[in-house]
Amino acid sequence: MTGGRRASPILTAALALTLGASLVRAAQGQVLTGAAATGDWRTDAPGVTRRLTIADLPAPLATPPTASPPSVAPRPAGAFPKAPTGFSVTAFAALGHPRQIRVAPNGDIFVAETDAGQIRVLRAKDGAAKASQIETFASGLDQPFGIAFYPLGGRPAWVYVANTNSVVRFPYQPGDLKARGAPEVVVPKLVQSRGGHSTRDIAFSSDGRTMLVSVGSGSNVASDMPVKSPAETATFAASNALGAAWGRETDRADILSFRPDGSGRGTFATGLRNCVTVAIEPTKAAPWCVVNERDSLGDNLPPDYATHVRQGAFYGWPWYYLGSHPDPRLAGQRPDLANKVTAPDVLLQAHSAPLGLAFYTARSGPALFPSQYDGDAFVALHGSWNRSRRTGYKLVRLRLRNGVASGDYEDFLTGFVIDDRHVWGRPVGVAVARDGALLVTDDASGVVWRVAAAPGAGGA
Repeated sequence: MTGGRRASPILTAALALTLGASLVRAAQGQVLTGAAATGDWRTDAPGVTRRLTIADLPAPLATPPTASPPSVAPRPAGAFPKAPTGFSVTAFAALGHPRQIRVAPNGDIFVAETDAGQIRVLRAKDGAAKASQIETFASGLDQPFGIAFYPLGGRPAWVYVANTNSVVRFPYQPGDLKARGAPEVVVPKLVQSRGGHSTRDIAFSSDGRTMLVSVGSGSNVASDMPVKSPAETATFAASNALGAAWGRETDRADILSFRPDGSGRGTFATGLRNCVTVAIEPTKAAPWCVVNERDSLGDNLPPDYATHVRQGAFYGWPWYYLGSHPDPRLAGQRPDLANKVTAPDVLLQAHSAPLGLAFYTARSGPALFPSQYDGDAFVALHGSWNRSRRTGYKLVRLRLRNGVASGDYEDFLTGFVIDDRHVWGRPVGVAVARDGALLVTDDASGVVWRVAAAPGAGGA
């Protein structure tokens, strides 16, 4: 740089990628552990695998809290996400601000455009690289995010939508591109006070009897929640779910449960600071969550995570994280919970912001992935802001065998970062299309990306 002029983001990115290329080559083909597993975007590349463990956790504030929100730049000419060898990536559809994505049994693709208050439907022939039709299924909604079809199976009669403070459903017949009528309110109110995390997801148990709705916390670490005396705490705990919070955090940082008609409200699990997506793992029929953990404890603390969720379990928030590690800001407030915290399955690098989750269940189709992907999970990482070195901004693969996670996660789709300050893409939702392709929403570039295996790869 000369004359005080800044290098362009593209030039800066090229220099950074050149410097990091040797690190990426060294990382591919091995599992990065310990400090090596906590890199930044420079060491991201398809095939790089990380394993974080609770034993590797640093002390609170080992590094100072940092606010480093990304600057979203236009997608550079020719820039595409990078997938492993043997996969192709295409821009399947352009939308305004696509977030959650779900595939109907007939193959139509439903996408929540949360900011616009609407649900869109995309349609394409199996094997097509681009959607041939885009319609607005419903509009006028209140920050919609979660989408589910009910009853389960090939002919659902309803499309359920989780608004930020309610659950509604639309009458539906397979193939509908427009809602058949006005939404029916199923759950009129999810939380007592708005604010904080706004996304709500929805999933039905495999037997169809239970509707699960995830609700994120209203704050970072409930620092304004009134402190109860030991006697008050004991009284509260006796009549509420294990680890339930109160005040403005009532029924938050939880997965709530209902019957499909909205009756029978209960608490399925607690202490999940912000479970953005709920998905049912098909082998064991267990609900899974991807969880955004708390901020302002340092670059690498605490890790975000993906986990199966056990009914009645408490996952720590706000008093503890990743087992019985006390949050120093609330230390000593709930000693009764110290040995009652359930640890999660897969730790993800701190502040990566996991939002989307889908299990690869396709069995046929022109875009079918190789058989070694069967049953694995894919998690969309929206990307860090509370960290000095940018991380996330990618899609990762969790290896599962018979529904049990190995604990590793592997970079699958990368390339959304330009340089230390600028990003052009931020993955949000992920779904498996009827033809075997993987669909990923990107709310920064406004694109739904399609990842397909090369012809003939599905049987490999």
